[in-house]
Amino acid sequence: TGYYGDGLNAIIVFAACFLPDSSRTDYNYVMENLFLYVISTLELMVAEDYMIVYLNGATPRRRMPGLGWMKKCYQMIDRRLRKNLKSFIIVHPSWFIRTILAVTRPFISSKFSSKIQYVNTLAELHEMIPMEYVHIPDSIVK
Repeated sequence: TGYYGDGLNAIIVFAACFLPDSSRTDYNYVMENLFLYVISTLELMVAEDYMIVYLNGATPRRRMPGLGWMKKCYQMIDRRLRKNLKSFIIVHPSWFIRTILAVTRPFISSKFSSKIQYVNTLAELHEMIPMEYVHIPDSIVK
C-alpha cells in the first residue's frame, strides 16, 4: 500500500504470487476469508479516490484467483468503492488474464472496463505512478 497526490490517495498493491495454491484442501475457505479481509481493508483505507495495482508477474496459474472469485469481489465491493476506484492497473498481464477480462467485458460496466490498464514492465508502471511508496516483491522484480 502507498499513497499518491496531495490528498494522499491510496495505492493498493495486490501481488498474486502470494495467493494460496488452488490445490489446498481449504482453498475456498482461505480465499473467502482473504476476500473479506481485502474488502474490510479497503473500507478502512479508502476515503477518496484510489487505484489498485495488480502484480501478476511470477504467478503460476494455480495461484491465480478464479473467475468466480473475481466476479464475487467485484459484485460485493460497495458502490462507493467502485466509484472511487480511478485505475485498476494490471502489471505483467498473462494471456490468461487478458482472455478472462475480454470474456467478462460484456458483464461488467463500461465505466469499470475503462479503468483497467495493462502495464508490461515495471519501468512503464514507474512512469504512471510514484513508486517511492509502492513495494514490489523481489520475485516480481526478478
